[in-house]
Amino acid sequence: MSAFVIEFLGLLGRWVHLITGIAWIGASFYFVWLDDHLLPPTDEVLVRKGVGGELWAVHGGGFYNAQKYRVAPQVLPQSLHWFYWEAYSTFLSGIFLLCLLYYGQAEIYLIDPSVAALTKPEAIAISIGFIVGGWLVYDTLCRGPLVRRPAWLAAVIAILSCAAAYGLCHLFSGRGAFIQFGAMLGTIMVANVFFVIIPGQREMVRAKQQGREPDAQAGLRGKIRSVHNTYFTLPVLFTMISNHYALTFGARHNWLVLIAISFAGVLIRAYFVDRHKRHLRGGRTSPWPALLGVAVLAAAAAALAPRAAPEGVAAASTPAAEFSAVQHIVAERCVPCHAAQPTEPGFSTAPKGLMLDTPEDILIHVSMIGPQVQTRAMPIGNLTGMTDPERSRLLDWIGHGARH
Repeated sequence: MSAFVIEFLGLLGRWVHLITGIAWIGASFYFVWLDDHLLPPTDEVLVRKGVGGELWAVHGGGFYNAQKYRVAPQVLPQSLHWFYWEAYSTFLSGIFLLCLLYYGQAEIYLIDPSVAALTKPEAIAISIGFIVGGWLVYDTLCRGPLVRRPAWLAAVIAILSCAAAYGLCHLFSGRGAFIQFGAMLGTIMVANVFFVIIPGQREMVRAKQQGREPDAQAGLRGKIRSVHNTYFTLPVLFTMISNHYALTFGARHNWLVLIAISFAGVLIRAYFVDRHKRHLRGGRTSPWPALLGVAVLAAAAAALAPRAAPEGVAAASTPAAEFSAVQHIVAERCVPCHAAQPTEPGFSTAPKGLMLDTPEDILIHVSMIGPQVQTRAMPIGNLTGMTDPERSRLLDWIGHGARH
């Protein structure tokens, strides 16, 4: 498959993934918000009909009255709307991208020989193992005795997620590890919908159609999984955009960065979920989860901030000589991809449109080159074999003002 075809399919896949993801997450966030804002109905007619909560809202020039039944209405309506294709479409488009880029071009995006010397089949097998195994372990925990102790269950899931983040970052490239972590959590989320939430809803509908009393436990099990999904959402969204930010996945201790930012996302989401219920506490919401989340993000930013360049430029080296050496390194290690006509297999255009094949291009993009080289995010997968001395030479030149 030509590099152009792969790139164009990647564009379409990302577009679909983004659209369906917005639809899924938007619906998920809305129903969490709705469920937490329901108030007991004041109309006795609604109470007798089995309505457990209702909410009035205004939007788009109209008034809406949402009602939730304690179990199910006495008579099912003819038209019943379901929410699951958003989740399935997001999953399918995500798997398409994973196979197209991270499996089809594992040597570029997934494998980093300096982290683990994996073959392409080994890397793909490990990736699939984490994705499938993550769901099996999580589902087993949710069906066990810990489900009756939500705080303990959450703690165990968090510990195992941290272990997975550590393992992935010690097996794959930083870019690949972050995406794999997000794919694992995203698979758990959609599997919750496919294996638990939707089957529970179908059973309740089937019971009404057959004249049986619906089992409220089916709905409760689905709600538990929906709550888990809402806390997974922000970490998954972070991993989806992380491949654009080498300062995160390229950090020396990138597994700590992944854990810290994911933890911050969970805390911030927890604050907003708690805020939905402020009407039960006289309008008050504890700010501590949000403050702690922001503090974790601030600590991560401080840890990732670039350090001052070390002293020690060779005294005999003139600016022109330094720049000439830099041009040679860039031409050997960067230009195969970052050129108007890339020569590196798998690339039809320069990544991000960044070209470095002229002295002017190098000087214009110095601020972009530095972080990529320092975090070892570039050359991607070190395809062109940049050596540590070459990396140091580039960083030394940039750190001392990019003299030319």
